[in-house]
Amino acid sequence: MANLPRHTEEISDLLVHIGRSARAEDAGSELTAAQWAALRFIARANRVSRTPSAFASFQATTRGTASQCLKSLVAKGFLARQRSETDGRSVRFEVTVRGWDQLERDPLRHLITAIERLEVSSRAGLVHALAVLTADLANLRSAPAFGTCNACAHYTAGRDDTGYCDCVAVDLAPDEIGKLCVHFKHSGRTAPAEGSQKERR
Repeated sequence: MANLPRHTEEISDLLVHIGRSARAEDAGSELTAAQWAALRFIARANRVSRTPSAFASFQATTRGTASQCLKSLVAKGFLARQRSETDGRSVRFEVTVRGWDQLERDPLRHLITAIERLEVSSRAGLVHALAVLTADLANLRSAPAFGTCNACAHYTAGRDDTGYCDCVAVDLAPDEIGKLCVHFKHSGRTAPAEGSQKERR
């Protein structure tokens, strides 16, 4: 316990260092750091959040910049653009087979491996702490917070690992519950530790 960070500045420095060191591995890839962020986001977001505006909020950038980034991934064959089933004016994106293959070479794979090596209890504690931190930071910045269903105030668990979102009034299948959502509102619950990207495909 004596070696744990004692100051909030030290914790923030470590978080920034982890982010920078993980992103440094983007060098030499055919994708830019922004394109990697977009591909990861679409792979991890739920169906209502796989849009340019949601990605723009997540990345804290303009919708125009987000749209250009997503279009470049469509041009490379990593994403597919689809019209919304409920609103013909809206579009959403899906990861293609080529995109999933690219994610197998994700520069963040070393960070993912390091996280997976943590004890289950440590991983669960980290998920909870980061969810609270993300929600509070978004509140301080008056920006949207992102998170997953299990820690969201809009979510109600159902039978057989299903659920319901009262924000968008839809039933959720088991494979949708661990996805990032632009409508997230932190409930104080702890989301369970998740598996690897390969397991979420």
